[in-house]
Amino acid sequence: MPQGKPSQVPDDGLTTRQRRNRPLVVVHTGPGKGKSTAAFGLALRGWNQGWPIGVFQFVKSAKWRIGEERALRVLGDSGEGGPVTWHKMGEGWSWIQRAGTEEDHAADAREGWEQIKRDLAAETYTLYVLDEFTYPMKWGWVDVEDVIATLRDRPGYQHVVITGRDADPRLVEFADLVTEMGKVKHPMDAGQKGQKGIEW
Repeated sequence: MPQGKPSQVPDDGLTTRQRRNRPLVVVHTGPGKGKSTAAFGLALRGWNQGWPIGVFQFVKSAKWRIGEERALRVLGDSGEGGPVTWHKMGEGWSWIQRAGTEEDHAADAREGWEQIKRDLAAETYTLYVLDEFTYPMKWGWVDVEDVIATLRDRPGYQHVVITGRDADPRLVEFADLVTEMGKVKHPMDAGQKGQKGIEW
């Protein structure tokens, strides 16, 4: 797309402005690092535009204090850009063993999705970051078809970005923008665990 020009213009009856200002469903998937980081980069851009931002973190431990959370909370409270609300929807189901059964975690994930549905219906946020949301769908805790139908029918001007590995092919087909992060090398391949300032 040289100079930001689309390679084709559909015959959809929309003006260039209408097409440009269409809310998007974005998916960041794949085995490589950077899916959540890219989504939080979008959140920073949205904050700068004055958009209300809703972050729903589905898998990372609720006890983690990640850098993006702190930065976006401070920015959201600064009164300069848009407000930021951060929801932690569980206790680290994929990486850290915590108290509670899989049924408990599944119920938490379903309630998290129900909250997102309520917020979409109320048009609470302009940008939703559904971090690691591919996993509850992959594990069957949240119905993919319900997610697609809800996002397809969402009212108003609401962007949604979903992160996580193994995005369902139906979600990939439905989304407006899909990026697959590929892994070429990672320090964990050589036995090095995550570190401050890089992973959190």
